[in-house]
Amino acid sequence: MAVQPEGAPCWADAMFGDVEAAKRFYGDVLGWTFGESSSEYGDYTQCYANGKAVAAVVPPMPGQEGPAQWCLYLASADAAAAAARIRAAGGEVVMEPMRVGDFGTMCLARDPSGVVFGVWQGGTHEGFETMAEPGAYCWAEVFTREPAKSDAFFPQVFPYKAKQMEDDGVDFRLFDLGEQTVLGRMAMGDDFPPEVPPYVNVYFTVPDCDDAVTRATALGGILRFGPMDTPFGRFAALSDPQGAAFSVIDITRTEGEMPKVTDVP
Repeated sequence: MAVQPEGAPCWADAMFGDVEAAKRFYGDVLGWTFGESSSEYGDYTQCYANGKAVAAVVPPMPGQEGPAQWCLYLASADAAAAAARIRAAGGEVVMEPMRVGDFGTMCLARDPSGVVFGVWQGGTHEGFETMAEPGAYCWAEVFTREPAKSDAFFPQVFPYKAKQMEDDGVDFRLFDLGEQTVLGRMAMGDDFPPEVPPYVNVYFTVPDCDDAVTRATALGGILRFGPMDTPFGRFAALSDPQGAAFSVIDITRTEGEMPKVTDVP
Protein backbone atom coordinates (compact mmCIF):
# COMPACT_ATOMS: atom_id res chain seq x y z
CA MET A 1 0.00 0.00 0.00
CA ALA A 2 1.02 3.60 -0.45
CA VAL A 3 2.40 5.60 2.47
CA GLN A 4 -0.50 6.64 4.68
CA PRO A 5 -1.21 10.34 5.30
CA GLU A 6 -0.23 12.01 8.58
CA GLY A 7 -2.38 10.59 11.40
CA ALA A 8 -3.80 7.64 9.48
CA PRO A 9 -3.73 4.26 11.25
CA CYS A 10 -0.93 2.35 9.55
CA TRP A 11 0.11 -0.59 11.76
CA ALA A 12 -0.80 -2.64 14.84
CA ASP A 13 1.19 -4.92 17.08
CA ALA A 14 0.85 -6.53 20.48
CA MET A 15 3.21 -7.73 23.20
CA PHE A 16 2.44 -11.18 24.60
CA GLY A 17 4.05 -13.09 27.45
CA ASP A 18 3.35 -16.27 25.47
CA VAL A 19 3.83 -15.45 21.79
CA GLU A 20 3.35 -19.04 20.64
CA ALA A 21 -0.04 -19.20 22.36
CA ALA A 22 -1.00 -15.87 20.76
CA LYS A 23 -0.01 -17.22 17.35
CA ARG A 24 -2.18 -20.31 17.85
CA PHE A 25 -5.15 -18.19 18.96
CA TYR A 26 -5.04 -15.56 16.22
CA GLY A 27 -4.04 -18.09 13.61
CA ASP A 28 -7.26 -19.97 14.26
CA VAL A 29 -9.56 -16.98 14.85
CA LEU A 30 -8.29 -14.69 12.08
CA GLY A 31 -6.60 -17.17 9.76
CA TRP A 32 -3.17 -15.59 10.19
CA THR A 33 0.12 -17.14 9.21
CA PHE A 34 3.39 -15.93 10.69
CA GLY A 35 6.81 -14.96 9.44
CA GLU A 36 10.13 -15.83 11.00
CA SER A 37 10.81 -14.06 14.30
CA SER A 38 13.59 -11.51 14.07
CA SER A 39 16.02 -11.97 16.96
CA GLU A 40 17.77 -8.74 15.89
CA TYR A 41 14.53 -6.88 16.70
CA GLY A 42 13.43 -8.63 19.89
CA ASP A 43 11.80 -11.63 18.16
CA TYR A 44 9.32 -9.35 16.40
CA THR A 45 7.08 -11.58 14.30
CA GLN A 46 4.89 -10.36 11.46
CA CYS A 47 1.38 -11.74 10.94
CA TYR A 48 -0.02 -12.31 7.47
CA ALA A 49 -3.52 -12.59 5.99
CA ASN A 50 -3.49 -14.17 2.54
CA GLY A 51 0.22 -13.48 2.33
CA LYS A 52 -0.03 -9.78 3.18
CA ALA A 53 1.41 -8.24 6.36
CA VAL A 54 -1.41 -7.09 8.67
CA ALA A 55 0.05 -6.95 12.21
CA ALA A 56 2.84 -8.25 14.44
CA VAL A 57 3.34 -10.00 17.76
CA VAL A 58 6.35 -9.72 20.03
CA PRO A 59 7.46 -10.95 23.48
CA PRO A 60 8.14 -8.34 26.17
CA MET A 61 11.67 -7.09 26.68
CA PRO A 62 13.17 -8.17 30.01
CA GLY A 63 11.84 -5.85 32.71
CA GLN A 64 8.99 -4.60 30.50
CA GLU A 65 6.52 -7.39 31.23
CA GLY A 66 2.96 -6.19 31.50
CA PRO A 67 -0.59 -6.99 30.42
CA ALA A 68 -1.10 -7.96 26.79
CA GLN A 69 -2.53 -5.10 24.75
CA TRP A 70 -2.85 -4.17 21.10
CA CYS A 71 -1.09 -0.96 20.05
CA LEU A 72 -2.25 1.11 17.08
CA TYR A 73 0.35 3.14 15.18
CA LEU A 74 -0.52 6.42 13.47
CA ALA A 75 1.48 7.44 10.43
CA SER A 76 3.84 10.40 10.44
CA ALA A 77 6.34 11.75 7.94
CA ASP A 78 8.49 12.86 10.89
CA ALA A 79 8.25 10.93 14.15
CA ALA A 80 10.43 13.44 16.02
CA ALA A 81 8.14 16.32 15.01
CA ALA A 82 5.10 14.24 16.03
CA ALA A 83 6.71 13.59 19.42
CA ALA A 84 7.19 17.34 19.91
CA ARG A 85 3.52 17.97 19.08
CA ILE A 86 2.49 15.21 21.51
CA ARG A 87 4.33 16.95 24.35
CA ALA A 88 3.01 20.37 23.37
CA ALA A 89 -0.56 19.02 23.43
CA GLY A 90 -0.15 17.65 26.96
CA GLY A 91 0.66 14.06 26.08
CA GLU A 92 3.59 11.94 27.22
CA VAL A 93 6.26 10.38 25.02
CA VAL A 94 6.67 6.91 26.55
CA MET A 95 9.43 5.85 24.15
CA GLU A 96 11.45 8.40 22.23
CA PRO A 97 11.56 8.03 18.43
CA MET A 98 13.76 5.05 17.67
CA ARG A 99 14.97 3.93 14.28
CA VAL A 100 14.27 0.29 13.51
CA GLY A 101 16.89 -0.52 10.90
CA ASP A 102 15.71 0.46 7.42
CA PHE A 103 12.11 -0.42 8.30
CA GLY A 104 11.26 2.99 9.78
CA THR A 105 11.15 4.97 13.01
CA MET A 106 8.77 4.26 15.88
CA CYS A 107 7.64 6.19 18.91
CA LEU A 108 5.24 5.30 21.73
CA ALA A 109 3.07 7.89 23.43
CA ARG A 110 0.24 8.35 25.91
CA ASP A 111 -2.54 10.89 25.49
CA PRO A 112 -3.60 13.04 28.50
CA SER A 113 -6.37 10.58 29.35
CA GLY A 114 -3.96 7.63 29.51
CA VAL A 115 -4.46 6.02 26.09
CA VAL A 116 -1.25 4.48 24.73
CA PHE A 117 -0.62 4.59 20.97
CA GLY A 118 2.28 4.50 18.57
CA VAL A 119 3.67 6.73 15.83
CA TRP A 120 5.29 5.15 12.78
CA GLN A 121 7.49 6.92 10.24
CA GLY A 122 7.69 4.38 7.46
CA GLY A 123 10.87 3.37 5.71
CA THR A 124 11.00 0.10 3.80
CA HIS A 125 8.09 -1.03 5.98
CA GLU A 126 5.23 1.34 5.23
CA GLY A 127 2.66 -0.46 7.38
CA PHE A 128 -0.40 -2.54 6.57
CA GLU A 129 -0.10 -4.28 3.21
CA THR A 130 -3.88 -4.58 3.08
CA MET A 131 -6.89 -3.38 5.07
CA ALA A 132 -10.59 -4.28 5.31
CA GLU A 133 -10.00 -7.77 3.92
CA PRO A 134 -10.46 -11.01 5.91
CA GLY A 135 -7.85 -11.14 8.68
CA ALA A 136 -6.75 -7.53 8.16
CA TYR A 137 -7.17 -4.36 10.19
CA CYS A 138 -10.36 -2.43 9.50
CA TRP A 139 -11.03 0.19 12.18
CA ALA A 140 -10.03 1.45 15.64
CA GLU A 141 -11.52 3.44 18.49
CA VAL A 142 -9.93 5.29 21.39
CA PHE A 143 -11.71 4.20 24.59
CA THR A 144 -11.30 6.80 27.32
CA ARG A 145 -12.90 7.89 30.59
CA GLU A 146 -11.87 11.49 29.93
CA PRO A 147 -13.14 12.16 26.40
CA ALA A 148 -12.61 15.92 26.58
CA LYS A 149 -8.88 15.39 27.05
CA SER A 150 -8.60 13.02 24.08
CA ASP A 151 -10.82 15.24 21.96
CA ALA A 152 -8.56 18.24 22.54
CA PHE A 153 -5.33 16.27 22.16
CA PHE A 154 -5.55 14.30 18.93
CA PRO A 155 -6.50 17.19 16.59
CA GLN A 156 -3.53 19.14 17.97
CA VAL A 157 -1.14 16.34 17.10
CA PHE A 158 -2.63 15.24 13.77
CA PRO A 159 -4.65 17.16 11.13
CA TYR A 160 -7.98 15.69 12.21
CA LYS A 161 -11.39 17.25 11.75
CA ALA A 162 -13.88 16.04 14.37
CA LYS A 163 -17.53 15.04 14.10
CA GLN A 164 -19.79 14.15 17.02
CA MET A 165 -22.39 11.40 16.75
CA GLU A 166 -25.92 12.60 17.51
CA ASP A 167 -26.92 9.95 20.05
CA ASP A 168 -28.06 10.65 23.60
CA GLY A 169 -27.16 7.10 24.62
CA VAL A 170 -23.48 7.18 23.72
CA ASP A 171 -20.67 9.75 23.59
CA PHE A 172 -18.91 8.91 20.34
CA ARG A 173 -16.69 11.09 18.17
CA LEU A 174 -15.16 10.55 14.74
CA PHE A 175 -11.88 11.93 13.43
CA ASP A 176 -11.51 12.62 9.70
CA LEU A 177 -8.52 13.12 7.46
CA GLY A 178 -9.84 14.97 4.44
CA GLU A 179 -12.95 13.10 3.34
CA GLN A 180 -12.01 9.86 5.09
CA THR A 181 -13.01 8.92 8.64
CA VAL A 182 -9.97 7.19 10.14
CA LEU A 183 -10.50 6.89 13.92
CA GLY A 184 -13.26 6.80 16.51
CA ARG A 185 -13.39 7.92 20.14
CA MET A 186 -15.70 6.22 22.63
CA ALA A 187 -16.36 7.50 26.16
CA MET A 188 -16.07 4.62 28.65
CA GLY A 189 -19.17 4.36 30.84
CA ASP A 190 -19.89 2.73 34.17
CA ASP A 191 -20.19 -0.65 32.41
CA PHE A 192 -16.39 -0.74 32.20
CA PRO A 193 -14.81 -2.13 35.37
CA PRO A 194 -12.57 0.47 37.05
CA GLU A 195 -9.52 -1.76 36.66
CA VAL A 196 -9.81 -1.63 32.84
CA PRO A 197 -7.44 1.13 31.68
CA PRO A 198 -8.18 3.39 28.70
CA TYR A 199 -7.06 1.75 25.47
CA VAL A 200 -7.33 1.62 21.68
CA ASN A 201 -9.75 -1.03 20.46
CA VAL A 202 -8.55 -2.49 17.16
CA TYR A 203 -11.00 -4.17 14.76
CA PHE A 204 -10.01 -7.03 12.46
CA THR A 205 -12.11 -8.04 9.48
CA VAL A 206 -13.62 -11.53 9.41
CA PRO A 207 -15.85 -13.28 6.86
CA ASP A 208 -18.29 -14.39 9.60
CA CYS A 209 -18.49 -12.60 12.95
CA ASP A 210 -20.38 -15.36 14.76
CA ASP A 211 -17.96 -18.02 13.58
CA ALA A 212 -15.00 -15.92 14.74
CA VAL A 213 -16.62 -15.52 18.18
CA THR A 214 -17.22 -19.26 18.41
CA ARG A 215 -13.60 -19.97 17.54
CA ALA A 216 -12.28 -17.34 19.95
CA THR A 217 -14.33 -18.45 22.95
CA ALA A 218 -13.53 -22.13 22.29
CA LEU A 219 -9.84 -21.21 22.56
CA GLY A 220 -10.25 -19.33 25.85
CA GLY A 221 -11.17 -15.88 24.58
CA ILE A 222 -13.89 -13.92 26.38
CA LEU A 223 -16.85 -12.33 24.62
CA ARG A 224 -17.28 -8.80 25.98
CA PHE A 225 -20.04 -7.48 23.73
CA GLY A 226 -22.13 -8.64 20.78
CA PRO A 227 -22.33 -9.97 18.20
CA MET A 228 -24.35 -6.95 17.09
CA ASP A 229 -25.58 -5.75 13.71
CA THR A 230 -24.78 -2.12 12.82
CA PRO A 231 -24.74 0.03 9.66
CA PHE A 232 -20.97 -0.60 9.53
CA GLY A 233 -21.14 -4.40 9.85
CA ARG A 234 -21.78 -7.17 12.34
CA PHE A 235 -19.20 -6.98 15.11
CA ALA A 236 -18.25 -8.36 18.51
CA ALA A 237 -15.80 -7.20 21.19
CA LEU A 238 -13.50 -9.83 22.69
CA SER A 239 -10.52 -10.36 24.94
CA ASP A 240 -7.96 -12.96 23.93
CA PRO A 241 -6.78 -15.58 26.47
CA GLN A 242 -3.92 -13.30 27.56
CA GLY A 243 -6.27 -10.35 28.15
CA ALA A 244 -5.71 -8.22 25.05
CA ALA A 245 -8.92 -6.53 23.88
CA PHE A 246 -9.85 -6.54 20.20
CA SER A 247 -12.93 -6.67 18.00
CA VAL A 248 -13.96 -8.64 14.94
CA ILE A 249 -16.29 -7.31 12.25
CA ASP A 250 -17.98 -8.68 9.14
CA ILE A 251 -18.23 -5.54 7.00
CA THR A 252 -20.36 -7.31 4.37
CA ARG A 253 -23.30 -7.71 6.76
CA THR A 254 -24.74 -4.27 7.48
CA GLU A 255 -28.06 -3.28 9.01
CA GLY A 256 -29.78 0.00 9.84
CA GLU A 257 -29.25 3.62 8.83
CA MET A 258 -25.97 5.47 9.23
CA PRO A 259 -25.96 7.62 12.39
CA LYS A 260 -26.25 11.39 12.10
CA VAL A 261 -23.13 13.38 12.95
CA THR A 262 -22.40 17.04 13.59
CA ASP A 263 -19.18 18.84 12.67
CA VAL A 264 -17.21 20.01 15.69
CA PRO A 265 -15.78 23.55 15.30
